[in-house]
Amino acid sequence: MADKGLERSDERGHGPGPWWVGLGAWGAVALIVFGALAAVWVSLRLPGTPEELATGYYGAAKVVAIGLVIVGSTLLGRRRARAAATEEPTEADHA
Repeated sequence: MADKGLERSDERGHGPGPWWVGLGAWGAVALIVFGALAAVWVSLRLPGTPEELATGYYGAAKVVAIGLVIVGSTLLGRRRARAAATEEPTEADHA
């Protein structure tokens, strides 16, 4: 009963991951679009824009950056998987 208020973690001892872990490529593209729309929202000074415009631009840039990193990681992983699948075994692998 001592761990009643604690969060559970997986078997490896790692805690829960960040909110963007399971987005995938299309979720990352959506983040990039959302960040760009947020930057436009701030530049037009529509309702909800912070007093300090730099704060709004900073938040939008963070969302776009997270999206770009996820897209890049996903595409790089797909490229590596495709290269590994098409790689033919060499003579040393047969021995």
